[in-house]
Amino acid sequence: MTKITPGQFVRQVRQEASKVSWPSRRETSISTAMVFVMVFLTAIFFFVVDYSISHIVRLIFGLGA
Repeated sequence: MTKITPGQFVRQVRQEASKVSWPSRRETSISTAMVFVMVFLTAIFFFVVDYSISHIVRLIFGLGA
């Protein structure tokens, strides 16, 4: 394995970073909004599932409902 000097490393990093296709501000905003929506929907889903399973277990063990 060849040794790379810090200067070569920085040049290589800049070269690779220039190849990246960076998203626009609009694309980033839309993606961020979609992440928040999906997190909210997932949280609601797991809340409903957890509540349902908890209710079923309470009924089975007779701990009240």
